[in-house]
Amino acid sequence: MPLSLEELERYLASIHGAGVSIISVRELGRAGGGIEPEELKGFGYGTPYLIEFSVRGERRSAVLETMRAEGFGHEHLADRLQCLSLAHSTYNKLPRHARAIDLGYFARGGAMRSIGDIEEPFLLVERVEGSEYYRDLERIRDGGALGPLDLTRCDALSGYLAEIHSVKEDSPGLYARRIRELVGHGECIMGLLDSYPADSGFASARELEEIERMCVGWRWKLKGKAHRLCQVHGDFHPWNVLFREGADFSVLDRSRGEWGEAADDVAAMDINYLFFSLQAHGRLEGAFMELHERFMRGYLDLTGDEELLRVIQPFYAWRALVVASPIWYPTISADIRRRLFNFIRNVLSIDEVDVGDFNSYLR
Repeated sequence: MPLSLEELERYLASIHGAGVSIISVRELGRAGGGIEPEELKGFGYGTPYLIEFSVRGERRSAVLETMRAEGFGHEHLADRLQCLSLAHSTYNKLPRHARAIDLGYFARGGAMRSIGDIEEPFLLVERVEGSEYYRDLERIRDGGALGPLDLTRCDALSGYLAEIHSVKEDSPGLYARRIRELVGHGECIMGLLDSYPADSGFASARELEEIERMCVGWRWKLKGKAHRLCQVHGDFHPWNVLFREGADFSVLDRSRGEWGEAADDVAAMDINYLFFSLQAHGRLEGAFMELHERFMRGYLDLTGDEELLRVIQPFYAWRALVVASPIWYPTISADIRRRLFNFIRNVLSIDEVDVGDFNSYLR
């Protein structure tokens, strides 16, 4: 992206409240004079630039810092904004630290704009009509019959995942990151484990530690399977799916990035057939068994992704930790929570998931 001297002057003038004249711009650490305007066309993210300028007759200097997108948890725009906004909010609080002048961003076309007075971000999203899919599952849990529409909607969900997962991405580092986040992210396995009380009565602190160790082992099994990186939703559970007439639906709250592991989305939905069945029957059976098998076999038939059954284990563990959580689901019984922990321990102990044998994982 070219860096325009005129745009740089305009931006500096906007934050200093007075006209600015650029004296020189050069890569930090580069010997010699300033960079000519045509050289600025080679401006690259991640390279710091020393800017010397005058304002109100006073000579000043500043360093323009950006970040590269490759690796180290900086792949997403939100990652880089997080790092730079943290720098902006903390540099000036530390004695002897170089002072942060402003936090800005490059807009489309190369315009430079300030967001230095940011207090808290927000997101405005369109309203979507529909009824959350979990209401269908509650109806069945509470004695409602499994009807043709339930089967059609189940097929629509597995078909949707097969469709979005067919879009692949080649980025081994990003896949490794997503598997690392599965275990270590605050919203994922370790974050969920940290949210459990040590004296819950259904899972001891030692068992939580053992589950964490098992999940770390799974990280090393999966991190090299970059061929599986694909387009994902990232939080595909029944509260984030809104159905309208028939099988027409929209999804909400995509999470943790554009690319990831297909097993994430599959486990996020499928664990709920087990969860609602446990509430109704204490095991997986009846309508929920049918929905579970239809969803899973439908997805596997559409994708041919039999390898999914050898990588989905830690994703099931994560999603089971969510639905077993006293924070998120405070009213379910300790017996159901204990069965879910049995499921976690057992599913993490097997090399390949058997879709038809889930009840054995509850023991």
